Amino acid sequence: MRYIVFFVIILTVIACGNSQEKKGDELIPLSDNKDTTVLSYYEKNKGNSEKSKSLGTVSNGKLTNGKLLPFYGKNFSYFDKGSYLDGRAYVNGRVLNTILASYKKLEEVAPNRKFKLMESANREGGKLYPHRTHKNGLSVDFMMPLIKDNKPYYKLDSLGVTHYLLSFNDNGAYNKDTAVTVDFNLMAQHILILNEKAKQEGLKVKKVIIKIEYKDELFATEYGKKLKASGVYVVKGLSKMINALHDEHYHIDFGEL
Repeated sequence: MRYIVFFVIILTVIACGNSQEKKGDELIPLSDNKDTTVLSYYEKNKGNSEKSKSLGTVSNGKLTNGKLLPFYGKNFSYFDKGSYLDGRAYVNGRVLNTILASYKKLEEVAPNRKFKLMESANREGGKLYPHRTHKNGLSVDFMMPLIKDNKPYYKLDSLGVTHYLLSFNDNGAYNKDTAVTVDFNLMAQHILILNEKAKQEGLKVKKVIIKIEYKDELFATEYGKKLKASGVYVVKGLSKMINALHDEHYHIDFGEL
């Protein structure tokens, strides 16, 4: 509940847990900094072996037998302890399999890169304030991978829920340090992998939501060109507020094939 109150407060500034410590410019490896509280929470709440059911739509639905995303993985972690312990990291079981398979693939194609999962759904779906969707376990937010001087940049990854408040310009550069930019090529590669792995679960990437102004930058990259040719739908229009809120993460809605 404290997490919800905090989120409400910061959202009055913009209309919309630090799980890793920094060592210089890099993050301490995930395996060196595991929080026993979240590990225990995961074991108690990860879900049963029955199949998940996503009912209704991402904007008006619910979830049964939701599965909790693991807080830690070999090359990824969840972005905020408070959000996690408040039960905001549940997904449909097929989405869980898709995400884990995508990170496994990224171990091969993008070795030594670390990734961050953001919010998904409540255990039984329904309203996940302040998100307008995320209601049936088929919506997931992923933190934008960043680079600086053509090297992975992680200093902004440890901000927890306040990461949603970061501001990037129309070219994907961080407003407080324009040398820090979104790695559009890696983001496009991940989306393509997610779509590939989703198909193995009878799903697909139904919609990608990013800041509209990013599309030129995205589609200009090697994997962005492949993404554009793939038929995966990248949103074409957003309200001013929603557009501004998707500059530091990419939102994925999964759907049936």
